[in-house]
Amino acid sequence: MLSPRSALLTLTLLLPHAAAQQATPPIPVSTPAGPAPVSTPPAAPTAAPLDGLLLTLRGSPGWRSADLTYRAAQLQLDSARARAGLSLTAGASGAVTKVPWDSGDWLASGTVTLTASLPVLPWSPQRELLRSAERGVQAAALELRSARGTLTLQLLQAYAAVRGAAQALALADAQLALAVQSEQVARSQRAQGLLPEAALLSQVATLEGARAGRDQAARALTQAGQTLTRLLGQDMPVATLDLTRPLPDLTPGGDEAALVARALTQRPEVRRAQATLADAQAQRDAAALDARLPDLSASVSAGQLTSAQGSAGRTVSGTLNVKTGTLGAQVSLPLRQPAQPVSGVNLSLTASLPILGRTTDTALAQAQVGAAQAQLALDSARQATELDVRTRLAAAQDERGALTAAQTRVQAAELNVQAARARLDAGLATRLDVQQAELNLLQAQQALDAQRDRVAVAGAALAQATADLDPLLLTLPTPLPTSLPTGGRP
Repeated sequence: MLSPRSALLTLTLLLPHAAAQQATPPIPVSTPAGPAPVSTPPAAPTAAPLDGLLLTLRGSPGWRSADLTYRAAQLQLDSARARAGLSLTAGASGAVTKVPWDSGDWLASGTVTLTASLPVLPWSPQRELLRSAERGVQAAALELRSARGTLTLQLLQAYAAVRGAAQALALADAQLALAVQSEQVARSQRAQGLLPEAALLSQVATLEGARAGRDQAARALTQAGQTLTRLLGQDMPVATLDLTRPLPDLTPGGDEAALVARALTQRPEVRRAQATLADAQAQRDAAALDARLPDLSASVSAGQLTSAQGSAGRTVSGTLNVKTGTLGAQVSLPLRQPAQPVSGVNLSLTASLPILGRTTDTALAQAQVGAAQAQLALDSARQATELDVRTRLAAAQDERGALTAAQTRVQAAELNVQAARARLDAGLATRLDVQQAELNLLQAQQALDAQRDRVAVAGAALAQATADLDPLLLTLPTPLPTSLPTGGRP
């Protein structure tokens, strides 16, 4: 979609060409004619602006995939909570006995049991898995936001690419129109003997180059539209896009030190490395505890512990495993009450300590190495994050620094157009000179628009690097600030 000024300049270039065709008979051209120049179709009243594309992005495959990844982390947390909570299991058993074998009777017995277990000690594996899952969900939430921010940045880049390709096509149309007119004027001068053959061939070559450039610009616009379609996951024709809206400025505030500090606390790779380090430290602590504690278990049973047949009746029992930190309880109810039951209480304490084949020391050493590796990974993630923020900040400052030069070139091109028109009025220049100056102005204006898009994209990339880019709170448009944050190293 062209700006009003760009459209007016293009129309100014095309009108003299039409008038020249009516005033001068067409001269045959020896080279094959290329496709007629076609301008970018104007946007319909229902064209999708950038705001609409951002909403459409929320239904894209990449967006949905990020949502599902976060949902998987939530389900893993729910599973860890279930394992760390109270578990209750019902069971049944049956048996048929004959004692003695030669003279005894067959006796059938059945028992229904109800078993409950609960991790009660802080170092129980179920509780540690719960804490690990909670850290995983926190990291997954940051990764979800980062993935959405990355998709938003890609959309802004694709939108800027489509805008640039559409403007390049309009410029190629204007260049082709000027080349056609210049070539016809050259043929007319050649027919009158005022121009050598070499100069005419040079003008024909310029026309052929303009046609090839126009075709190349059209293919580039098609390719840019296909990139946008792939990102959104649905067909998005360029003709339906409103390309007049500028890109939003999302440059985060604060100096360099503040930007780095925010990135170190919000970047998902740093938080994921922190969670990995916490898991490794927990495994190290668990391995150290396993090496120190013996396999100790205490239990108590009460009820009808035995009967005349040697089988137990109704009993209640409880166990506590010190190493695993799990408290268990069981209720046993026989379907048939045994004869002459005897009630009582049984207390037991069991412990085991390996003498040969001890592997706990090796497991502890491996856990310590894993914790050291996780610490190095965290340091590496922090350094990479800091470098990424500083690199993108420098890139954004470079793009904004080039904006002033682009604005100055537009002012110079405007003055050249005014001077060319004045020379034309004074009879010191031709209409082609004015059209060439207007074409240069159009080119400078499009270069300024492209530079503004690059400034906005660089600001969005910096916001993504500092994790300040929140796609769900994005508003459009905002004015570009006059300067970028600068500051010393933290």
